[in-house]
Amino acid sequence: MAHPELPVTEPDFSVTDRSFPEFPAGFFFGAATASYQIEGAHDEDGRGPSIWDTYCREPGRVAGGATGDVACDHYHRYREDVGLLRDLGVDSYRFSVAWPRVQPDGKGSANAAGLDFYDRLVDELLASGISPAATLYHWDLPQALEDRGGWRVRETAERFGEYTALVVDRLGDRVGRWITLNEPFCSAFVGYAAGAHAPGAREGRGALAAAHHLLVGHGLAVRALREAGAREVGVTLNPDRLLPATESAADLAAVRRAKTLHNDVWLDPLFAGRYPENEAETWGEPADNPSYRLDGDLRLIGAPLDFVGINYYRPITVADAPYRDPDPATRTATDIRAVETWREDVRHTTMGWPVVPHTFTDLLVDLDRRYPGLPPLLITENGSAEADEADADGRVRDTNRVEYLRGHLEALAAAIRAGVDVRGYYVWSLLDNFEWARGYDQRFGIVRVDYETQRRTPKDSYRWYQGLIAAHRGRTGVS
Repeated sequence: MAHPELPVTEPDFSVTDRSFPEFPAGFFFGAATASYQIEGAHDEDGRGPSIWDTYCREPGRVAGGATGDVACDHYHRYREDVGLLRDLGVDSYRFSVAWPRVQPDGKGSANAAGLDFYDRLVDELLASGISPAATLYHWDLPQALEDRGGWRVRETAERFGEYTALVVDRLGDRVGRWITLNEPFCSAFVGYAAGAHAPGAREGRGALAAAHHLLVGHGLAVRALREAGAREVGVTLNPDRLLPATESAADLAAVRRAKTLHNDVWLDPLFAGRYPENEAETWGEPADNPSYRLDGDLRLIGAPLDFVGINYYRPITVADAPYRDPDPATRTATDIRAVETWREDVRHTTMGWPVVPHTFTDLLVDLDRRYPGLPPLLITENGSAEADEADADGRVRDTNRVEYLRGHLEALAAAIRAGVDVRGYYVWSLLDNFEWARGYDQRFGIVRVDYETQRRTPKDSYRWYQGLIAAHRGRTGVS
């Protein structure tokens, strides 16, 4: 039955459409969001400030001076949003828990009112037949912890383990799938080196320490989840498919350095029991035994996982470049003599990201071969920002997004046929939302949100994805 508050629109995409990609029986489909991007209610029920609340209030940081104070008002409209998920037909919903709602100061006992919201959300999901998947950290660090050093210091990792124990104690009887971190690359290097995300720092060794402490925090969170009897435990990474602009030795070396920064910093400690071999070349100075690495850290970080979440949007074409800052003392961790180059041969989304679906297959096959014994994969984010608007009849004909999803799901199916063990897919995102430093200028949702009225309108991509899910169930015999 259609959700009573939604406009009734018949899907244009038949469930027998043979153009739908096909997936094996048991494969599941979901949708994903993140707390700061949709919840709003930034100062309600005891929630403390996060680094994103602070960052948004610094002039010039976020497009249009936007904040997540209201966002999609999901905190008050979660029942409506679960109704959208139910009508979409998804098996699972990936959301994130806002650490400042649970521990306003980043430490101590839990704020009961903050956890009450996630209680209500999880119960609503289960009543709708949707499996909840909880991400524990999607970038909204309590500001109080940043004031004490943030992810640069080990204390934050230790506090993250304690916070995890509080959340799983409340929700672990109903939430089966847990994700410790979302895209730690962005937290460490976009936030602490490039300065383009909260907390807006531009550092070298501070960012490298943040990267390591995020991994230590992951390991401590895994320990807390296992002690609580969590059924499925994993982490979400955003490894990149990195391509050389040319076959020159300089561009190939730039790709090696970019691979260390984007991929190996995370994948090698988690799944190979080592730190990246090209660290010295990448950072431009020796990286042997920095003080923030302690004995036993690799064993903690590399604890077995049940799955690995992969977020993927686009490939990156890399060319050699001079250091932006020639002084090693002030150079940031992202200044690795590599620069992304523009591709003239493909379409780009409104984020400026090239649309090259086959690189999704290439990335997954490469990961599978590079890391023997890698746990099963879940695609925890994939989608596109497009310039879609509602027509006069209220319909959002987001054809480019439909074709993006079709192409990338076909590429995912090809990776599975090639032997990669992928168990499920979450589209990013259910709703248009606050897109970090881009504010509200970018729309990733398969549901349009009018930010003035908070009205939700399913787009054509929602209807297409709805048809894909129905076709999969019909073909595999799942009711």
